[in-house]
Amino acid sequence: MAARLVVTFALQALGVAVGWQVYDITRDPLHLGWVGLAQFLPMLLLALPGGQVADRHSRRRVVIACFVVFAIGAGALAVIATVERPPLALLYAVLVLLGSARAFYGPATGALVPNLVPRDELPSAIAWGSTVWQLATVLGPALGGALYAATGPVTTYVAVAGLALIAAGLTTRVRVEETHPREVRSVAAVLAGVRYVVSDRVLLGAISLDLFAVLLGGSVALLPAIARDVLAVGPAGLGALRAAPATGAAVVAVALALRPLRRRAGVVMLASVAIFGGATIVVGLSRSFELSLAALALLGAADMVSVFVRHTLIQLRTPDAMRGRVGAVSLVFISASNELGELESGLTAAWLGVERAIVAGGLGTLLVVLAASRAVPDLRAVRSLSPES
Repeated sequence: MAARLVVTFALQALGVAVGWQVYDITRDPLHLGWVGLAQFLPMLLLALPGGQVADRHSRRRVVIACFVVFAIGAGALAVIATVERPPLALLYAVLVLLGSARAFYGPATGALVPNLVPRDELPSAIAWGSTVWQLATVLGPALGGALYAATGPVTTYVAVAGLALIAAGLTTRVRVEETHPREVRSVAAVLAGVRYVVSDRVLLGAISLDLFAVLLGGSVALLPAIARDVLAVGPAGLGALRAAPATGAAVVAVALALRPLRRRAGVVMLASVAIFGGATIVVGLSRSFELSLAALALLGAADMVSVFVRHTLIQLRTPDAMRGRVGAVSLVFISASNELGELESGLTAAWLGVERAIVAGGLGTLLVVLAASRAVPDLRAVRSLSPES
């Protein structure tokens, strides 16, 4: 938990620093899309092999190795930032490295959690884990933006590197018994997670809903442009805007940890994604810093409900020997919705303008919810998230 808190804090601060630095250099929202693409492509190529690695090798050691790579990448960004006008090609190359590490980190850390807690306590553990993650995503952007505003990018990246190394040290203290069945190395083994998800309509529906909803409604990628050109609040204000979704999500995560969702989980998930789309529209229309913060907080709260349902379904409906590969499939979908969503947002903003692009994305999310409700009735019918269901 402590390692996850520290590294998430670090990566969130890094996201604010990279976004502001790139937009400050280019003043072009399209480049914010390239930031997302640089992180998505390695995830797309490496996440499925990363899931195979998580199911065949020590998940704890994989996580530690990824933390070290995060530290190396942040250190490289610090060196690049010492140049007066940093070459964007080098910066994007480092983002590709960080995206590659995340392709292995995501499946390994997700599959490790069920090895640490009893099965009947897993939904609560997932909620508490989400609470820790959201706490880091509240503090990371806010303090990262403040640090960037006070000291510049170099100090921010150096701090991120140090935190990643601390997370690696904390993970070395984790003691867990892992069993990894020997499998023939083959393409079929790597793709087993894909086959498993496709065969389970509930998992496929939950993951697909998140993919298309966040892909279209990804307003967070355009927050640097909103902060500078619409609200005029600077990098510290950008940090607050980036932290607002996590603030709303953290409140909901604590509530779910104390009282896990027990009834009508599928309907609640669909409703939460609809609220996510509506809040995205408000972000696009807002000219008030306070209203934007409130809409982003609501957006994050709704997204947390969807994330909780999806993660719990994945962990409860997947055997341990497959969790790494199924988690890798989920990671590809999540990365497509987040990083590829950043590219979509950048392209749409370059075409329609920043505010219109955000509003159009929110409307698209509402259409996705309507389509998912009709196309995947099995998801709508999910009621309980108990281990027996």
